[in-house]
Amino acid sequence: MNQSVETCQNCEKQHKVGFEFCPHCGQTTKDELTLGLLFYNTISNYFSIDARFFKSFIPLMLKPGYLGKRFIEGKRLLYLHPAQLYLFISVVFFFLFSFSVRKEAQEWNKNLAKTLIKETDTITNQRVKDSLKLVKLLDTNRNDSIAKATTKKALMGTSKFTRMTESQIDSIVNSENLVIEGDNGLNFGFNEEVMDSLIAINAPEDQVYKQMGMSDDPGYLEKKLFVQLLKFYKTRQGGSVLQTFYDTLPIAMFFLLPIFALILKIFYLKRGRYSHHLVFSFYYFSFLFAVFSIIIGMNMIWDIPDGFDWFLAVSTIFYLFIALRTFYEQKWFLTFIKTGFVSFLFLLFVLPLTAGILALFAFMFY
Repeated sequence: MNQSVETCQNCEKQHKVGFEFCPHCGQTTKDELTLGLLFYNTISNYFSIDARFFKSFIPLMLKPGYLGKRFIEGKRLLYLHPAQLYLFISVVFFFLFSFSVRKEAQEWNKNLAKTLIKETDTITNQRVKDSLKLVKLLDTNRNDSIAKATTKKALMGTSKFTRMTESQIDSIVNSENLVIEGDNGLNFGFNEEVMDSLIAINAPEDQVYKQMGMSDDPGYLEKKLFVQLLKFYKTRQGGSVLQTFYDTLPIAMFFLLPIFALILKIFYLKRGRYSHHLVFSFYYFSFLFAVFSIIIGMNMIWDIPDGFDWFLAVSTIFYLFIALRTFYEQKWFLTFIKTGFVSFLFLLFVLPLTAGILALFAFMFY
């Protein structure tokens, strides 16, 4: 007697009717695509959120170095893979982090907008006239005595120089560069009154960049820098720079984590391969993101004292000390010394250097 068969939708091979899973590929035979199933498949396939996550998360938070040690020993199915755990927790962290970043960026834009010199309540017609007069005089040959006398007369009639003595004005007139500090608390390193005037009359960009100090034959990076500087001067969109800085952090972390593992490799040269140190780094960075996620989450619910935030942040160094002792099994004092050196190199050298690079990148491409 022939038994009924059906065809698997995934591998297109036949199997007996009544099987819950295909014996060839393992897919469920009644895989109706519902919203719940779609969500479950996405989570399980990309983040592997199952019982292993909870079996891994509790030891991660309460047993420093335990997960890494078990993984190196070969217990790799009982707990979540270190890269998967890091991926999931980092996604949660940056999701929560985005809310606080947006608020901080708005505050930056609001505060910097107050320094905008171009606003009608902070710039007068007389100031524009004075600045335009100075623009013409600055382009005149400095060695010409008549030009110097005219410049001196113009300066003495400008509000910026009314409190200066005649000898002080003479030294300014005879100098190669005339720089007037702005009233907004920000020092851009160029004549802001002249810049306001050039912008007000829609002067050519080359003339504006020259006034800012750009060389006659700039390279790509120099030209890009002045383009961004002029953009920032006009808009004071510091929040946009900050937002771009924070947006690059997830990418930067993929470089910082291997660097941290390399530092561990240097201090624990005979304690396993580089991959072993990388496993430790995945779990430690997962812990860091988990702690910072907790801090952000708690502050979103209620504003906890800053002292408690700092206590949790500093406790990550103590966690590192215990984790290194557990994972590498060296003496306490030696582990303490190595923890200090690892923390010093990473926190006071690698992180500031990375922050500087990211800040430059954010300013150049915001």
